[in-house]
Amino acid sequence: MTEKRQFRAIKGTRDILPPDSALWNWFEQTARETFERYGFRDIRTPILEETELFARSIGVETDVVSKEMYTFLDPPRDLDPIPRMLEKGSGSSVKLSDLAPRDVISLRPEGTASVCRAYVEHGMHTLPGNVKLYYIGPMFRRERPQKGRYRQFYQIGAEVLGQSDAPAIDAEVIEMLLTFFRRAGLTGTALSINSIGDKNCRPQYVERLREELRAVKDSLREDSQRRIETNPLRVLDSKLPEEQPIIEKLPRISDHLCADCRDHFAKLKDELKLRGVAYEENWRLVRGLDYYTRTTFEVTATGLGSQNAVCGGGRYDGLVELLGGPPTKGIGFAIGSDRAFLSIQEGKDIPHLPGLAVFVAWMGAKSYPTAVAIARKLRDCGLSVELPPEEMKFKKSLGLADKLGARYALIIGEDEVASQTFTLKRLSDADQKKLSENDLLEYLESERRS
Repeated sequence: MTEKRQFRAIKGTRDILPPDSALWNWFEQTARETFERYGFRDIRTPILEETELFARSIGVETDVVSKEMYTFLDPPRDLDPIPRMLEKGSGSSVKLSDLAPRDVISLRPEGTASVCRAYVEHGMHTLPGNVKLYYIGPMFRRERPQKGRYRQFYQIGAEVLGQSDAPAIDAEVIEMLLTFFRRAGLTGTALSINSIGDKNCRPQYVERLREELRAVKDSLREDSQRRIETNPLRVLDSKLPEEQPIIEKLPRISDHLCADCRDHFAKLKDELKLRGVAYEENWRLVRGLDYYTRTTFEVTATGLGSQNAVCGGGRYDGLVELLGGPPTKGIGFAIGSDRAFLSIQEGKDIPHLPGLAVFVAWMGAKSYPTAVAIARKLRDCGLSVELPPEEMKFKKSLGLADKLGARYALIIGEDEVASQTFTLKRLSDADQKKLSENDLLEYLESERRS
């Protein structure tokens, strides 16, 4: 006999229920409307990709690839589960290097690599002008769940791919992002920017940084010690209080930029000023992924504690080429929808979204066909209508309408059918009026538009 048990959402995931789901839809729709005003178009990529795509683009030594991805064999075979296989000390004799690249797939941990893969695969470099794309959907990381961070989380992102790396592109992307946040009611935001150089100047800075970190290695915690050799820029991201005095004394990338990168960063700041975009420079803003170059930026918001970033992005010239495409410039960002939405809720600046407009309270078998017909016409007008499938007593019917939050109760009995009129009752103040069908449709349509 099968054991009876209650199933729950897996740790680190959750259900988004009404009425929150309506707010999520509004938030995502606001993003779509804003981005499309700037010429961006929707792209939808699979949630499964070859693991090598992320290893090559994000960086095999990053925490995302080395620790956090959900990775599987495809097709499945009689081996240890891949997530266990990849963990240190698993004891498995199977190594990634023993498998063909296409045999190992991962749930996507971020969106940029997938967008760039699609750009290359479908020859989108032949399209006119810059290719502007945005995406909305779930991402996956095996990390410890905490406030605003989940194992299945949601991102809204945008990318610009093309042949130009003009600072005006960077500035417009940032302007669009902040316009969306303003329209979505995300208050208390702050923009930070930085330049992390390019292939001509960053390698020398990274080596200088590594040398300085080696000298203070014994004063750093284990994660920072490991990153000295794998990705020393990530040490600058450390939030540990005891490491802050050490980091403050480290060399700054701004002092090691080549002439071209200094010029690009100066022009970016001019472009932001032209657009009235306020910002702060943050020399420690390096981003955690290997593909970034030159411009990096981050937006923080209130109500999230110390982990207050809701969006990060930057330029990634060369990533498309790394993935087998032609030389291409690129810039983009990803918004952590869960955290942005949490900040909006904390700020109490949540819009009042239209709910149930009309509850059809019909009584008597003869009124039912009329109720079905008028419900369809009201829905055709764009109104949300609840039509009970079975007859209810009048008092119970109005009580349910009130509990469902309906704005109006449309009362249809045998008298209304005989007189070809409808009784419309506004539930907030009990105001009641009799209307013909045409007057009813016109009145409720005008109410919807107001």
